[in-house]
Amino acid sequence: MNKKRVITGMAICLPLLLVMGFLITKQYSEWNTPSGGEKITSLLHSTREVQASGKSFKASASLAAIGDILIHDTVYNDAKNQSGYDFTPMFSPIKEMLSTPDFLIANQESTPGGVELGVSSYPLFNSPKEVVKSLQEVGVDAVTTANNHSLDQGEKGLMSAIDYYEKLSMPYVGAFKSREDQNRIRTFNVNGIKFALLSYTYGTNGIPVPEGKEYLVNLIDEQKMIQEIQKAKGMDIDLVVMSLHWGNEYQRFPTEEQQRLAKVLTDSGVDIIFGHHPHVLQPIQTYKTSDGRDAVVVYSLGNFLSGQKDDYKDIGGMVTVQIEKKMNPAGSSISFPSIQFQPTFVSENHYKNYRIYPLDFARKNGMISNTEEEMVSHMVNGLPN
Repeated sequence: MNKKRVITGMAICLPLLLVMGFLITKQYSEWNTPSGGEKITSLLHSTREVQASGKSFKASASLAAIGDILIHDTVYNDAKNQSGYDFTPMFSPIKEMLSTPDFLIANQESTPGGVELGVSSYPLFNSPKEVVKSLQEVGVDAVTTANNHSLDQGEKGLMSAIDYYEKLSMPYVGAFKSREDQNRIRTFNVNGIKFALLSYTYGTNGIPVPEGKEYLVNLIDEQKMIQEIQKAKGMDIDLVVMSLHWGNEYQRFPTEEQQRLAKVLTDSGVDIIFGHHPHVLQPIQTYKTSDGRDAVVVYSLGNFLSGQKDDYKDIGGMVTVQIEKKMNPAGSSISFPSIQFQPTFVSENHYKNYRIYPLDFARKNGMISNTEEEMVSHMVNGLPN
């Protein structure tokens, strides 16, 4: 009986299996050979080998800097209004220019300790805090604060300014509130290009840095600077940018000491130097470092906003360095495809209505005789590469 059931079951199942096999074979054949006769590989069964090869990627960013923000009494008196101070109108003619770069650095020379300490002018500056807010509103992304006026109002003035920087989330570097603050290297990521920003000054106009509080301001010390450069290069960054307060006031060309220090620092790892202090423009120089890198040194960016006038003290500008980063499996490299300089002029009328204009506009409107071509040539062609 059992044997008969097995034979009967096989008789029923075998034809079914044959039919199913025929249908599967036919369907497979149709998948592989469409009506046009072109062979198609089944997505379910095909395999593919991909030959991996090294690819190169490129990133770029524009990094710019402007010169001294040095708020004399004529400037802050002109900015005064019923509610405090408003410096923003002074920047309005060049606001579009300032918004162009991806990252903009300004040298905040006069410490903005605020009205609480009593605003003051030369020789011991104390500026209204509102100037920082105006800088931020017109596009400044960070301020450098190591200069000869850093301690004009002592530790109290410096701390008041730092409190305001932090309140506005304005990055600052060069003068600090603590040792921990000084040890924290400021790094930024712009379009995938990462850089460290450092800042140093030659001195503080003879005002002694309080003993045990050397962190208050970074003073130029080659060995300490090289150590910080190396510390920065050990981080996940692509280049090192440094602001230097150096040189001789009102001298339109760098000293031999500036050129020597620039060579030492760029050979030690600095890629871009933005110089300040002379209150007049000093040329741009490019270097080929001892390890084969390209480096850019802007010896002085002059005054960007101040109460000083004549003899080139009212001519400043913005330098923009285009940075290009190339990456491939072997590593990455940094280059500077272009360096541009846009000169500006500080206009006033009997110490009123301070405005910063593009130099070309100022010349065409009879404010100054110097031409844009003259000042660009001074910056770009003033020194051999």
